[in-house]
This record gives sequence, C-alpha cells and structure tokens, in this order.
Amino acid sequence: FLSLVAEFCCGFFVILILSNFWFLAVLYLLWLYLDWETPCTGGRRSQWVRSWTVWKYFREYFPIHLVKTSDLNPNHNYLLGFHPHGVLVAGAFGNFCTGPSFKNLFPGLTPYLHIMPIWFGCPFFREYIMSAGMVSASKESVSYVLNNEGGGHASVIVIGGAEESLNAHPGSLTLNILKRKGFIKMALKHGAHLVPVFSFGENELFKQVANPKGSWLRNVQEKLQKIMGFALPLFHARGVFQYSFGLIPYRQPIHTVVGSPIPVKRSLNPTTEEIEQLHALYLQKLKKLFEEHKRNYGIPEHKSLIFE
Repeated sequence: FLSLVAEFCCGFFVILILSNFWFLAVLYLLWLYLDWETPCTGGRRSQWVRSWTVWKYFREYFPIHLVKTSDLNPNHNYLLGFHPHGVLVAGAFGNFCTGPSFKNLFPGLTPYLHIMPIWFGCPFFREYIMSAGMVSASKESVSYVLNNEGGGHASVIVIGGAEESLNAHPGSLTLNILKRKGFIKMALKHGAHLVPVFSFGENELFKQVANPKGSWLRNVQEKLQKIMGFALPLFHARGVFQYSFGLIPYRQPIHTVVGSPIPVKRSLNPTTEEIEQLHALYLQKLKKLFEEHKRNYGIPEHKSLIFE
C-alpha cells in the first residue's frame, strides 16, 4: 500500500520536472534539502490529516480495535514493540496514526510510529506520512522521541521489520525477534519503559504465495530485501465485487492489544548482560500477553508464538 502511494507521488514529481511547471519541482527540491532532518526530529504531524473521514472508514472496514490492558503513566516515555508486521501493518497505522482511540485510552501520551528511513526520501509522500504521525526508524529519530524530559512520548516500533512480512501467512505466529535487540538498547539508554503490543488478526488480511525458508522464492525475496531495504511479499486477497482474487485486504477484525509496561532503569552505556536480561524479560512478557488474550480472538489453545 505504501509502495503504491509512494510510486504515485514519485510519478507526479517526474511529471512536474518534465512539464512547464519544472520550477515547482526545483523549489520542492530546495525545500527537501532544507527539511531533510525533520523525520528524525519528531516529524510534522497534522491533526487535520490524522482526522480525515477516510481513516474512519479504513478502521471500520476490518474493523480495527485498540485494546488497553494497563494504564500508561504520561510522566514516562515508552517504547512500544508492535507484533507482528503482517503485510499491511494495518493495526499500527489504524491505531497509532489515525483516530482518537489511543488518545482516549492513554491520555497525555503522543505516539510516534517509526518506519524505514527510505520512505522519507520520496517527494511529497514524505509530507503525507509525516502529517500522519510517522517518523524515521533511525537511531537518531528514536533517541529524539525518547529523550523528552517531561515524558509523554511513545515510540512505536514494528520489531520484526520488513523481513517478518515474508512470514505473514494466515495463521502464522512466527516473529523475527531473537536477534533484534537494538530496541532493547535504546530503551535502556533512555530509561524508556517497554510495552509489548500484539495485533491479533494482522496476518489474516492477505494470502501469500507459499515461500517456505530454503525455497527459491524465499531466497530471492530475502536477497531483494537486503538490497532494497524492504521486502516484496507476493500476496493477494479479494476484489471489489468478488472475493476470490484481488489486492483489497480481507475483512478480518484486528485487535491490537497493548500490554503492561516493563519498567526500565536508565543505563547510558548498557552492558551485554543488561541487554540480554531485558530482552529475555520482554520475550516472556510478550508471550504472556499473547497467551492471556489468544482465546478472545480465535487462536486455538494449542498454538503459541514462535520466536526466530
């Protein structure tokens, strides 16, 4: 979805360059140069964009729900680990970038959804995603958000990243997390409390072409992901007037459950032991969150999370 919108924006920019309005493209390039660091310094959100009526229909289509399990004290900063990535990351966008749900459930907190820096190099598209509350996933950007002395900031990071989207098959519970410890280090350096978030239904929105590990398709996808920085899952779902094939996601409910915070003591130079201990505790809390809520959202009793 992001790719399609980004391609449209890039195409519009090329048209400007080739048209009689080329000077507008030159002015925008100057603006891009002067504004280059904004995605790493909190972005430029617009409440008007975040409140567009289209997002209300977007959330109601699935529908998307945000579920609170514990209060989050606005005097602290938080790092929310979002799982799983899925294909669309609909739960993260629908709950943290649009609508009043987060603000109503967690008053005093401002969420920042961190996405790959590559998206902010796309003309015009960068303005759109920043206005929705998205910022770069670079270390500098996460540090900027979590370094708010008064608290009240919540970094939302999709921990599994683009690589995890290749596992986004209906029923899949595999998370790419065992080697991902950068977010743990950032939480320790800033004393940001960790909050596990699991979005039930995220992997049910599309069907993906079979790509088991070791297959030629998976090997190609992984190589392309390393080169381009984002994955290319081959997915399909439903059409506008029929349900057998298309690119419109299936209407499957999404329940994004926000867990209880894990208190984190600040350590400017965290040791390997500190990182490992906190990472293990995070995995334990994430698994507990999943087990406590899976029955409510149609997950069979015998199924559990798989950490890779």
